[in-house]
Amino acid sequence: MKNRYSIAGAIALGLSLCPVAALADDPRDPDMQSREARERDAAMIRQLNREQLAYVRERDARWAEQRREQEARLAQYEREMAEWRHAVKMCRAGDTRYCAR
Repeated sequence: MKNRYSIAGAIALGLSLCPVAALADDPRDPDMQSREARERDAAMIRQLNREQLAYVRERDARWAEQRREQEARLAQYEREMAEWRHAVKMCRAGDTRYCAR
């Protein structure tokens, strides 16, 4: 019983990895035989491309803003750590004004 399931699984996996011919842009497609249909299709593709480009630009702008904010937070953290390290160094050197930090 266990062998039968593993064989069936192997067959299913093998079939899922087989290349399949795409049906897009079939030159024999009866719906795309007229010039108007091809122009409509091309216009739709151009519109989809414009929409995708706008989406990608907006996404990239958001990512760039997030990156700038992250870099600003990191710079602030590094400044605070430098101040803290300086305070520790001064406290250990005997300057008690820095020990309360």
